[in-house]
Amino acid sequence: MNWLQIFIYTLIIFITASCTQENKEIRNVIKHPVLVIHGGAGTILKESMSPDLENQYREKLIEALEVGYDTLLKGGKSVDAVVLTIQVLENSPLFNAGIGAVFTHDGKNELDASIMDGSTGIAGAVAGVSTIKSPIEAAYSVMTESEHVLLSGKGAEEFAKKKGLEIVDPKYFYTEKRHEQLKRMLNSEKEQADSKFGTVGAVALDIYGNLAAGTSTGGMTNKRYGRIGDSPLIGAGTYADNNTCAVSATGHGEYFIRNLVAYDIAARMKYQQKKLESSATEVIKELKLKGGSGGVICLDTNGNISTPFNTTGMYRGYIQAADSAKVFIYANNYEK
Repeated sequence: MNWLQIFIYTLIIFITASCTQENKEIRNVIKHPVLVIHGGAGTILKESMSPDLENQYREKLIEALEVGYDTLLKGGKSVDAVVLTIQVLENSPLFNAGIGAVFTHDGKNELDASIMDGSTGIAGAVAGVSTIKSPIEAAYSVMTESEHVLLSGKGAEEFAKKKGLEIVDPKYFYTEKRHEQLKRMLNSEKEQADSKFGTVGAVALDIYGNLAAGTSTGGMTNKRYGRIGDSPLIGAGTYADNNTCAVSATGHGEYFIRNLVAYDIAARMKYQQKKLESSATEVIKELKLKGGSGGVICLDTNGNISTPFNTTGMYRGYIQAADSAKVFIYANNYEK
């Protein structure tokens, strides 16, 4: 074989390898994006909901889905879609996150949020913050711009300010509805959870095949002593792993923490080779047997969706194609 033949042979190998790599890269960016959201689970009854209020919830859920999905269609990462989606819900007084967050026993708003990237396993969270406009954005900054996972209180607020996030007066989160809710609970002299959990969350699958999950909340009405629930805790209220699934939870946080609900779903898929639906459904059924109420939204890298809950309702929805957002509220219209 002379030098010309060697050159031609080498060139053919190089071109073939380049085409193979190019095809591989193309295959890696044609995943069908999927976005799933929730706006809280609890005692949500149709007979207690006016048609106008129901429409408000449905419209806001659809808006959040469309904002996040547009990001995915444009090639945005799953973590970016999760942040933007949740911010729509944080900016709505309909939910217990951001504006409209519930009040503590001392009449304050203390917010929590977390996010996790399923492709890398990195995560970020903030807890007990009162001046950060978007807790989910702060959680994202902790994940991407610090060596830590969870920051709380004044330290989290100082970090957010240093990173240029928008800082607001605590009064920004005030709504009359939530304040009246606290007063009614204080007058009853009962330390009980709000019957409607308004925590918000999102799980996303981007065109690169990567998962992400995020959750944001105002916590529990009348909470004391700096109580923190499951929402900012990785493995309890939020979890994402490309090898299994992405999960965001809502409900009575103490039970989700004790049972590591979000991770338990992923663990059943990983160690027992169970499907997403059976894993999620089993965990939520077992949670109820232990006294815990709430639900989860779950998504795997094949685009399979599961949204089981053990309450009378859960604000939820998903979108798998442009102009096809589906939203649900009550238990009797649950579907995939």
